[in-house]
Amino acid sequence: MSVIITVAPTGPIATKADNPHLPTTPEEIADAVLGAYRAGAAVAHIHLRDESQRPTADLGIARRALDLIADRCPILIQLSTGVGLDVPFEDREKLVGLRPRMATLNPCSMSFGDGEFLNPPRGVRRLAAAMRDVGVKPELEVYDSGHLDACLRLLDEGLLAEPLQFSIVLGVGGGMAATADNLLAMVRRLPPGSAWQVIAVGRANLRLTGIGLAMGGNARAGLEDTLHLRKGELSPGNTPLVRRTAQLANALDQKVADVTAAEVMLSLPAGNGGNQ
Repeated sequence: MSVIITVAPTGPIATKADNPHLPTTPEEIADAVLGAYRAGAAVAHIHLRDESQRPTADLGIARRALDLIADRCPILIQLSTGVGLDVPFEDREKLVGLRPRMATLNPCSMSFGDGEFLNPPRGVRRLAAAMRDVGVKPELEVYDSGHLDACLRLLDEGLLAEPLQFSIVLGVGGGMAATADNLLAMVRRLPPGSAWQVIAVGRANLRLTGIGLAMGGNARAGLEDTLHLRKGELSPGNTPLVRRTAQLANALDQKVADVTAAEVMLSLPAGNGGNQ
């Protein structure tokens, strides 16, 4: 059995004040992705930051980051259209025009910690249609059971194509708690043949990642999801977190998928311009 490891090097919330090893510039992000690729990651989930470390959907910054990553390694790029809570949806959806191999699709608005994550239904449908039309594979981020129902409605409307690809996000304030019961309940409801991974935020990250791997899911690792390698010890970058996840998979007798295998496992369309 093979497992895909995705690296999430940056995210939209933490800054270098939280962990000085957090990559925020396009150059830093590309270097972090290269280290993660060498440690076993086949997919890079990319958030972007401006010069002040704030989340941004600036197309110039995005293009530079994608190009720098592609120059360093052949990892599959998954561009976040979630970007950040304060970035307008209309700006976020323009990122799909860069045609990465994959991009996230968040199906619902929700409370997110102390903020609001706005994904208006008409905008979500418009973004799903745009991704379908340009051949960008959606990675469906579900934070609660109703989010899965919304994804299934998009499938019924012809805006998504099977096999679907999911991230089950646990532990965000406003979404499902990071428990094994919640993960099991969600996985049981996924359409047959779906690819999925669990994203557990903070202290539950390692435990839920292990449970997800044991259940047959893929895995995500990186400073977006946890800033610590272990209790009280900040991770000195993304590579140690990816390496730890690869070791966990190997301990479960699972082979870490390379890029070529991941393309097949995720049923990706032919390569686009985003990381070719």
